[in-house]
Amino acid sequence: MKQTFTMLQKIKQLFSILWPILVAQVTIFSMNFFDTLMSGHASTDDLAGVAIGSSIWVPVGAGLGGIFVAVTPIVAHLIGGNRKKEIAFKVIQGIYLALFVSLLVIGGGIIALDSILSLMGLEDNVLRISRSYLVALASGIPALFIYQVLRAFIDALGKTRITMVIALVSLPINIALNYIFIFGQFGLPPLGGVGAGIASTITYYCMVIMALTIILRNHSFSSYQLFNKFYRLSLKEWKEQLKIGLPIGFAIFVETSIFAVVALLMSSFNTVTIAAHQVAMNFSSMLYMVPLSISSALTILVGFEVGANRQRDARQYSYLGMGMSIGLACICAAVLLLFSEKVAALYSKEAEVIEMAQHFLIYALFFQLSDAIGAPIQGTLRGYKDVNATFYIACISYWGIGLPAGYYMAQNTPLEASGYWIGLILGLAVSAICLSGRLMVVQRRQKAL
Repeated sequence: MKQTFTMLQKIKQLFSILWPILVAQVTIFSMNFFDTLMSGHASTDDLAGVAIGSSIWVPVGAGLGGIFVAVTPIVAHLIGGNRKKEIAFKVIQGIYLALFVSLLVIGGGIIALDSILSLMGLEDNVLRISRSYLVALASGIPALFIYQVLRAFIDALGKTRITMVIALVSLPINIALNYIFIFGQFGLPPLGGVGAGIASTITYYCMVIMALTIILRNHSFSSYQLFNKFYRLSLKEWKEQLKIGLPIGFAIFVETSIFAVVALLMSSFNTVTIAAHQVAMNFSSMLYMVPLSISSALTILVGFEVGANRQRDARQYSYLGMGMSIGLACICAAVLLLFSEKVAALYSKEAEVIEMAQHFLIYALFFQLSDAIGAPIQGTLRGYKDVNATFYIACISYWGIGLPAGYYMAQNTPLEASGYWIGLILGLAVSAICLSGRLMVVQRRQKAL
């Protein structure tokens, strides 16, 4: 990254950081997409089982994984302030923290998983698939969290093409492993949705091995000497990283868990409804990768400019990112409107699932505008290291407004399952409005300094 002086230079630098992140995000998300898609072609029970398992894992994994996003603004500030010698210590402590958190997650799963699943009233076969899928996934958690730390370090240096390449290589590995384990190849028995969990775990370890190899051998990263010295575990540094990372992680958890809770509430409906909801949510989540990628790019660039005390440049990047996000959201919404039937047919051959999924996909159109505003603002605020307000806004918007409204409509109106979708739309809209107000306050405060 480098200092820019004109708007054209900023657009070029934003795009150069953004497009590899977007490719990487879409590619990594595609792993979940193919887990769901290929499980659905095994059977509707496998699709529903993976849907329930993902609904439990995604908010936990995304929320706790969000803690390690803190490494990105920390490293970006150090680079902007020309304090590069401190980076190795920060990253290694992040790896230690990732290992500790992964052990906590696995331990918590051993204690609580069976109780959670038993409360959901699932059909026996769907429950079995969900449990086995999560157990298979658990052994890959340490690799996933360590990779997230390494990715945060790589991206903070502006070398986003590296993580893009890792993602692009990992996707065909994951698809091939899905094919082997889900459908049973090379003498292995067909495992259905459970095989998707095994494939994901192996893929996570491949990703962390690739990242470590590049960091050790590429001069752009090896010059930071991450592994040239042994660093003792520092609880003080953990505290500093958690001060930034926990609000980020909790905000991500609150946002993703609302979608997971809705998916779990959908379990009171039949298997077709569960499957159709998963289809629509899975595809709309893929479209979310666009504003999410812009958010990640803004964290890097705004953090870099704030670290160098160039407040005007930081504001200009935030405006550019938001404008780009809204424009792309309009394009994505148009694509979804025109091709909803074809999208639904990708996931299932059953006419009932396709018809209901199309209905849910129409609601996903309204997700796009709120996400296009809210996600880039979250990334900008992280660049400023302003993370607490985002967490509070998420709690109020999703749990205080969106979920209660959706539950009421689903239980007390003819909308039934569609009521949950309307509640989610309401929560996202409130969040986008509140985040806009918070950004104005933060930028006005920075301008006054």
